[in-house]
Amino acid sequence: MVRSLSTACLALGLALFAAPSAPAAAQPARAHAPENLRALPAPERARAIEREYAEQSRGRRIPDDQLEFYLDRAGSGWGMSRIRQDISASLRGNGGGHRPGAGQGGWNGSNWNGQTLVCSSEDRRRRECRTPFGGRPVLVENISDTRCVEGVNFGGGGGTMWVDRGCRGRFAQGRGGTSEARTVRCESQDNRDRTCPAGFGNPAVLVRQLSKAACIQGRTWGQRGSSIWVSGGCRGEFAEDRRGGGRGDSGYTLVCSSEDNRARTCTWERRRGRPVLVEQISKTRCQEGRNWGWDGNGTIWVNGGCRARFGAR
Repeated sequence: MVRSLSTACLALGLALFAAPSAPAAAQPARAHAPENLRALPAPERARAIEREYAEQSRGRRIPDDQLEFYLDRAGSGWGMSRIRQDISASLRGNGGGHRPGAGQGGWNGSNWNGQTLVCSSEDRRRRECRTPFGGRPVLVENISDTRCVEGVNFGGGGGTMWVDRGCRGRFAQGRGGTSEARTVRCESQDNRDRTCPAGFGNPAVLVRQLSKAACIQGRTWGQRGSSIWVSGGCRGEFAEDRRGGGRGDSGYTLVCSSEDNRARTCTWERRRGRPVLVEQISKTRCQEGRNWGWDGNGTIWVNGGCRARFGAR
């Protein structure tokens, strides 16, 4: 009886020992960004770099100046693999305040002197950032889901700027530096016609659209002498068009169209510099960094139904 019981216990033990162990909990797959970050809209491009930094640093948030550095480099042709390697080098450090890669174009906070910056309203709180320029900041790329609107959730000048209510973006000095052309805000409230004195008789250009309603030259905004008129809900900021001041850029424009909401690229003459939205043609609002942008290398991209005319600064 005792011998039979011992044999049974031994068999049970062997069976338990031989039983396959329960599979380990599946680890979440790491989300990989495409090698060409320029193919992503600006907010997704920023998030891809943030995720990579967080994964390598065990959850830390990438500093805004380092994020700006990588966004700038991505626009100049750095792929995700190179950014990944440089993040790794920056996190290793050498204890002397200089990060590996300095001197080979890698991130070194003490040497970075870019003329753009990232300023972020975290948790929708107001924040102030020092700017590397003294003039008025303008939005270069919107990298938050929240729309950044000057005077509403960002602004500044004189070496500092502020962001609020979830605005996060890349900013640069407004064109013309501290002596830039004066802008005129003109707003069609409740879709009514309105005329605003501009203070100049030369052709005007739409600098920034503030409304959801499309501002289309000749349809919802235009110019009569030294005044600007708006209608149909168009609200925008306008300035004197100073293009062609000895640069030979006057009159150079192109139309780029996202047909059926599909992505499309159009060739832009790189020597003309950074393009600006001159005239929105589509009903869909064209917003830089969301549904149109420039890769810095001779290509304008549009998607999401944006159709517009672009010109040189």
